[in-house]
Amino acid sequence: MNINHARYSTQGGVVVVRQSQACDGNAELLRRTMLLDTQPGALYSCGVNYPGRYRRKDLLFVNPPIRITACASRIGIESLNARGRILMPEFVRALDGLSGLLTIIESGESGFACAVGNDAHAEPATEEQRTRTPGVMTVIRALLAHFECDDDDSPGLYGAFGYDLAFQFEQIEQKLHRDSQQRDLVLYLPDEILTVDPETGAGTLVRYDFVCRDALNQIQTTGGLKREVRTSSPDPVNSPEPVNSPEPENTPFRSDHADGEYAAIVQQARNHFARGDLFEVVPGQTFSGACSEPASSIYLRLKQTNPAPYAALMNLGNGEHLISASPEMYVRVHQRRVETCPISGTIRRGANALEDADRIRELLNSEKDEAELSMCTDVDRNDKSRVCVPGSVKVIGRRQIELYSRLIHTVDHVEGKLLPGFDALDAFLSHTWAVTVTGAPKQAAMQFIENHEKSPRQWYGGAFGKLGFDGSMDTGLTLRTIHLLDGVARVRVGATLLHDSDPVAEEAETRLKASALLDVLRPRPQAVASNAAPVDLRRLPSGHLKALMVDHRDSFVHTLAAAFRAHGVSLETMRPVSARQALQSRDFDLVIM
Repeated sequence: MNINHARYSTQGGVVVVRQSQACDGNAELLRRTMLLDTQPGALYSCGVNYPGRYRRKDLLFVNPPIRITACASRIGIESLNARGRILMPEFVRALDGLSGLLTIIESGESGFACAVGNDAHAEPATEEQRTRTPGVMTVIRALLAHFECDDDDSPGLYGAFGYDLAFQFEQIEQKLHRDSQQRDLVLYLPDEILTVDPETGAGTLVRYDFVCRDALNQIQTTGGLKREVRTSSPDPVNSPEPVNSPEPENTPFRSDHADGEYAAIVQQARNHFARGDLFEVVPGQTFSGACSEPASSIYLRLKQTNPAPYAALMNLGNGEHLISASPEMYVRVHQRRVETCPISGTIRRGANALEDADRIRELLNSEKDEAELSMCTDVDRNDKSRVCVPGSVKVIGRRQIELYSRLIHTVDHVEGKLLPGFDALDAFLSHTWAVTVTGAPKQAAMQFIENHEKSPRQWYGGAFGKLGFDGSMDTGLTLRTIHLLDGVARVRVGATLLHDSDPVAEEAETRLKASALLDVLRPRPQAVASNAAPVDLRRLPSGHLKALMVDHRDSFVHTLAAAFRAHGVSLETMRPVSARQALQSRDFDLVIM
């Protein structure tokens, strides 16, 4: 077994020992995916290849040592195992410089919780500094700084960011009731990461041992401690109780909007457009139903039927899972280059490639869909201009086509270069949340959403992915995502509305977007395979027709022949000389010239 070793130190003085070894990637990926049913962790997968944007890959970690959670202005850091307890003093040390902002409200051997000070939501002196508004993300920035290192691009904080994080620095009047236990952020620090190349099945398992200082400044190490927990029974802390619910195929999924109710919201939005209050808005509706199936089974089925650049299976603890097939990048940062890929413009896929081509032509010729994407990209460019070098923000891909299981989208690709003094978190916050799930002007659109949706968005419209200790970031938008909690599966979808939106069509679009995920939650029995040729019973009541097709060396004769055979015709194709001979000696019901 060939194991490679490396050793380096972070900015905060934590020594990291890195060990990597090759493994059977596909086998390890499948085994560890099942562990996520009961153990905290996450699997992130890119299931598509789009040159210049995406390359297929899989990354998984399970049973990490540390979990960070936030709820409104309260943030908690907890150790999940013995390795986490050794790391905990370094997290305390990382926040030493924030003593004026934070108030410790709970503390113990397994972790601590603190509240962000009351002045955290004060208006910044300038809009350029809004992304530095004190809040939960100030704590995350301090942790990233403590563990900062340029020697490795894998270590970092991985997890999910809830929609309500935007209210840390944008003032929205909250009208919807929030559960006191609703989490706005869950991040993990993994110390064992599996990466797999789906093209070859090759895997690499990387383990990180942290050499830390305890409260007395004595050296402790996480090396040698067990990483995986038991696999034979559920984790009582992180797994839900069994739920008695109907079989998935019989489960009714109901919307929180009655028929026509979403269309009525579209009409209300059109009234705002007419007054000039809004230019674009993306309200949503939620479909929900009972679900007792393991999250890993749903994820594997979704990944197979709906390949996407940002697929994910996340066990967030407390019996909560996110299962995603998101088509849209949120923010990606590498070496100070900021990227986004706004998606807007949607049409249903055809039954085959030729119909897809017709739909693509229709989509590209749609002035409404072009206006939707132009608006999204203009707002996206504005978001970048807050934190990027003037002149560096550019559209490098315009109305590119991306195909998914049931939908075709148009996508722009936008880039910029971070200004000195700003980092990946500034890029993240400047785009919060993407115009493709909120609207424009963004604050007015978010207020419309708060006023008209039936429930808080929770994770929907937020993001998930990685904040790298090397300063990088790779996050996807939380949409086309199944939220599993307490035996209930929820799917939230929205449509981009403009002044000329058709209320009935927009409601239909939301149901189309939801259908792919709802079908995954309602798997149908596999059809029994049959070797019998298909028969058109209306035309062939007494058996197959026998036909002779005369081939005059036409370019399409075999396509036509196949069409006849598809309708149950027994057909032979011959060139003229052979056809004449056959007609003299054999009987045919039909001759096709």
